[in-house]
Amino acid sequence: MQYRRAFIPGGSYFFTVVTENRRPVFNNAAMVEVLRDAFLNVRKSRPFEIDAMVVMPDHLHCLWTLPPGDSDYATRWCMIKT
Repeated sequence: MQYRRAFIPGGSYFFTVVTENRRPVFNNAAMVEVLRDAFLNVRKSRPFEIDAMVVMPDHLHCLWTLPPGDSDYATRWCMIKT
């Protein structure tokens, strides 16, 4: 599949991220807390605003706004997933 990706510095972006094989990883509070911690840690070194977020058992939706002059959402996702 070929994706068209926009890289607009300071832009707002909508993401949907699905767990591997749609496993219900986020079906308990402890795992949602791990996810929350990952976001907090990444935002310390690579700031961004979380405008909205919905976490479901096997996927999440979120809306981010990046700082002015920054369009590197890919590195942030890599760090969160790590």
